[in-house]
Amino acid sequence: MKKVTKAIIPAAGLGTRFFPATKTIPKEMLPIVDKPTILYVVEEAMRAGIEDIILIAGRGKHSIEDFFDISYEVEDRLVKEGKESILESLNEIRSKVNIISIRQKSALGLGHAIYCAKPAIGSEPFAVLLGDEITITENNKPNVTAFLTGKYAQTGASSVWVLPVEKKDVSKYGIVNVGENSIADLSNGKKVLGVVEKPKAELAPSLWALPGRYVFNAEIFKDLENIAPGKNGEIQLSDAMNMLAARSAMNAYSFQTRRFDAGDKLGFLIANIEVALDRPDLKNDLLDYLKNRIN
Repeated sequence: MKKVTKAIIPAAGLGTRFFPATKTIPKEMLPIVDKPTILYVVEEAMRAGIEDIILIAGRGKHSIEDFFDISYEVEDRLVKEGKESILESLNEIRSKVNIISIRQKSALGLGHAIYCAKPAIGSEPFAVLLGDEITITENNKPNVTAFLTGKYAQTGASSVWVLPVEKKDVSKYGIVNVGENSIADLSNGKKVLGVVEKPKAELAPSLWALPGRYVFNAEIFKDLENIAPGKNGEIQLSDAMNMLAARSAMNAYSFQTRRFDAGDKLGFLIANIEVALDRPDLKNDLLDYLKNRIN
């Protein structure tokens, strides 16, 4: 089967949950310790073998494009001061990945944002990584995007990552219907029968939620083109997934990884603390502070 080498990162949201901070700063550029949120997402895609990353940006998001461009004055100063190690991540991305930016002219939903990337994707399979969802895999093991692209290469079927959530939280997510709502493990995959977007707890077909990592066959563009706008006039990705699942195979997989919803205030704070605790230069001082603060 064909290797997945393209990915879409939707980054056109207005960031209203972080207003007023996001009045002039895209939420994707808010830092997790000392790296913008979106850099973690791009690094995940790169380490999964993605070669072309299509950023779907909106009005006022030019700083994301600028971040991945060269800033000669700053970078020259860092090199002269012997601090070029700070640039390692950016230089690796520039050498391995093409960053392509496409403007979503109107905020018409996640499905519309993905459809905007069609000219850059063509008929290729592609990954989708939500720009405010961070995953961290331990000990340099394959990340969730690499896992999904590998499953696509094996099966030729669209593949999505799911995680179990509490019943009280199902209304925050798209929830997959996998035929049974009591399955304890989906590491080997299960056919998706449908998706319900943010259902009430009593109407949820399962407790398996979609946290923002997908691999799709390009067939889904036909569905995105043909579906009618839903709530608030938006094109819902879940509607297109339902059409694709009814017509061809789509599999849901669970995958063990640390995941942070950096688009949520509490999730953003937790991500900063957890990433800082992974850093030898910050861990001990942060732990001391937290212990003193709690006591």
